[in-house]
Amino acid sequence: MTQAYIIDALRTPVGRRGKSLAQLHPLDLAAAPLAELVNRNNIDSEQYDEIILGCIDQLGPQSMDIARNAWLAAGLSDHVPGTTVERQCGSGQQAVSYAAQAVMSGASDLVVAGGVQSMSSIPLSYSNSAAKDFGFPNPYAGSEKWAARYGDQEISQFRGAEMMAQHWGFTRGELEDLAATSHERALHAQAQGYFDREILAMDQLSIDEGPRPVDRAKMASLSPITEGGAHTAATASQMSDGAAMLLIASEAAVKRYGLKPRARIHHASARGDDPVMMLSAPIRATKYALERTGMSIHDMDRIEINEAFAAVVLAWQKEVGADMSKVNVNGGAIALGHPIGATGARLMTSLLHELERSGGRYGLQTMCEGGGQANVTIIERL
Repeated sequence: MTQAYIIDALRTPVGRRGKSLAQLHPLDLAAAPLAELVNRNNIDSEQYDEIILGCIDQLGPQSMDIARNAWLAAGLSDHVPGTTVERQCGSGQQAVSYAAQAVMSGASDLVVAGGVQSMSSIPLSYSNSAAKDFGFPNPYAGSEKWAARYGDQEISQFRGAEMMAQHWGFTRGELEDLAATSHERALHAQAQGYFDREILAMDQLSIDEGPRPVDRAKMASLSPITEGGAHTAATASQMSDGAAMLLIASEAAVKRYGLKPRARIHHASARGDDPVMMLSAPIRATKYALERTGMSIHDMDRIEINEAFAAVVLAWQKEVGADMSKVNVNGGAIALGHPIGATGARLMTSLLHELERSGGRYGLQTMCEGGGQANVTIIERL
């Protein structure tokens, strides 16, 4: 089986929902990093085998296979097919996994993988409560078989986050501590220029729009997302717009085009867990990946776990024993934002660049996903 190499990775800045990137069509949001990725690697777009993008809520401007349409909008070869992946918040990470698997199997040599999401264009809809708030149909309503297994209880990321906080006994103060750290680390990374190499500046925005100075008094004054709960808007990820792209290549393509691999995909998998608690699967997925590879969490020099909610990261850390000085070292989605279909690729892009900056060898990425799922990827910097 051939190796799957990461040749390049870049992303747009992450814009806050309704702010700087809000008026940009999702196709144009994705086309900008796509065109840059292809152009700067000096391979005719005709030579690519496929583009695979993650995107959630494939409605309106994000419908009709946005991966294929974004490729065309970028002015690239119309002979290259595209596939759009939907695995909830892990869609962008799953796109990279599919690209790596295609390369490892020998079916493909050059694949662009990533994700795009304009949450300004299409509102979040993957929960009962959000479906009701935004007028989307409840995906579970009317299924007798679903009701027989789970009843008519609320299936919601917000409920899941509170279930995790309660199950692991986290206080609101502990959640706010993690959120404050996320912003502080993100602001420090911006000030030091750590993101500069990975971000393609747009006309509308050149840096991530989410990080801001921490005001603990204001944070403490916010109302809970759910009545009596511990999470507030300050301890949950921000709704955002953004796109990220990675170039995945085979050994044959590396030799043919004189490419320089920056990392290899060491492991990629996904696991499921309780769909009602919904957000706990990164624990199972991480343990599975470490068992499959014979590695320890302490072998990881850098880790990115998506900060969907503060309790997700804290519960995961408590169960796997990760050193938090290696986790989300430049901030996470609480500060940087969470363009849901793109975040998996954004995390991978940031993980690669941070391994290069710090001189680390192994990096692990995982994230919770709707339906009680989680992806996990281990990369090795070369």
